[in-house]
Amino acid sequence: MIQVHSYIDHTILKPTTLVADIEKVCEEAKTYSFAAVCVPPPFVKLAKQLLEGSSIKVATVIGFPFGYSAIEAKIAEILLAIVDGADELDVVINLIALKNNDWQYLANEINHIMPVIRGKNKVVKFIVESGILTNDEIIKCCDIYGAAGIDFMKTSTGYAETGATVEAVALMRKHLPEAIQIKASGGIRTYEFAVQLIEAGATRLGCSASVAISKQEAASGAAGY
Repeated sequence: MIQVHSYIDHTILKPTTLVADIEKVCEEAKTYSFAAVCVPPPFVKLAKQLLEGSSIKVATVIGFPFGYSAIEAKIAEILLAIVDGADELDVVINLIALKNNDWQYLANEINHIMPVIRGKNKVVKFIVESGILTNDEIIKCCDIYGAAGIDFMKTSTGYAETGATVEAVALMRKHLPEAIQIKASGGIRTYEFAVQLIEAGATRLGCSASVAISKQEAASGAAGY
């Protein structure tokens, strides 16, 4: 059976996040053996300290949640996050460029960001906000980001009206190179939905309801942690 907890990036990204919230999610991540925690950039250093000695990764977000920060600003955020100890960077693409059909801007953005992250041997996930894209736009994202050799394509920030869907994950899996993984995020609140997303091709799940999902998993007898 699928052990969902091992796919989860335990996430807290609200603008009112407290130190106590970070302490709680890091403790929960250790209790339930989650893959990573995903925290706001100012809390990367603290999360890294709290998870020292564990195998749990620290992820943070870049250009979040709207993606329209300048490329230079995103690179500055990435560099600071890496200095603070981030293992994984979840970067929101420039959706204004996408919706204005400026694919050259997006290519330029990737070409500037990828060498910075690759030079530091970190993992990068590009967030395309699939819930506001057409199927054709998702496929074009798969083409451009797939060719760039990213680590993960991520469905959503959690701020759009539509988060992760089985259909979007399946579409990405069909059109991305096999080596590129998919992170589904946004609106994942049940064990059943988590399993559906994994079966569609997701290899990571961004969740804030991680503990509830893990308890449902344990009740189903699939946990094994």
